[in-house]
Amino acid sequence: MLETMIDLRLAPMAAVTNTPFRLVCRECGAGPLTNEEIDARALLQGSARTAELTRFLPEERPIAMQLLGADPDVLAEAARRLEAAGADAIDLNMGCPVTKIVSKGQGAALMRDPLGAAVILRTMRKAIGIRFTVKIRGGWDERTVNAVEIARIAEGEGVDAITVHPRTRSQQYAGVAPWEIIASVVDAVAIPVVGNGDIRSRADAAAMIAATGCAAVMIGRGALGAPWIFGAGDAPRTERARIIRRHTELIDTHLSAPTALVQLKKHLAWYASGFPGAAKLRETLFGLETAAAVQDAFWAAW
Repeated sequence: MLETMIDLRLAPMAAVTNTPFRLVCRECGAGPLTNEEIDARALLQGSARTAELTRFLPEERPIAMQLLGADPDVLAEAARRLEAAGADAIDLNMGCPVTKIVSKGQGAALMRDPLGAAVILRTMRKAIGIRFTVKIRGGWDERTVNAVEIARIAEGEGVDAITVHPRTRSQQYAGVAPWEIIASVVDAVAIPVVGNGDIRSRADAAAMIAATGCAAVMIGRGALGAPWIFGAGDAPRTERARIIRRHTELIDTHLSAPTALVQLKKHLAWYASGFPGAAKLRETLFGLETAAAVQDAFWAAW
């Protein structure tokens, strides 16, 4: 069946797509992985927290390191260092809509200056020999829907593939993702295009491919609390329990205790979606002070 051939990928999400979540998604069937965004300047300045974001395990490969920034030379040097550290690909974040990011001219703000974006892409492409990709939005706002223009520039500067989230920055995550923008990018360039936006099931992914002609589908929010979306698309209750326990084991193994506690609360709250009394359970989980107590409360409700 065609559906079994769908290339499903985990989207980079800040404070979410760490090693435990990447691994559990890979074990569920996710294709090439991308880490959470890395601030290029912070990496060059030797930030310990940023350096931690660059770490990955051999079983996560192939993995792309996503960079965030606005200075071509800084981004290029950060890309060189990540290539030297073993990254399989570099991805440039041109889609983050968060105010504190775009106020620095980063993320989706790069789409407001196509010529400046071209310089960044050219400089980064010359700096590395590994695969180079970019993730964009439909545009900055409804007056500047320029995904096709940016995609053509990216192709011209030697970018190997492009991921398109078709909402504009001003839309954030509101409304329905206009998949026709993905289709227009597919029609405009010869490099592979990955679609992203409003994917909650394998059926949605198949529909996106049919509607747009994209080569693969990237899933972000649809994977939160449901990493089995990368496999059969759904899972029996017993299999879900196994996957959740596996995820909690990975969190305990790979994260420091304070970070693990935060991640457990966050992910178990997502896994609780659909539970009777889920809102109350989430409130309980976030009020607990130990990892053991958080897990006990979750499984008591399971």
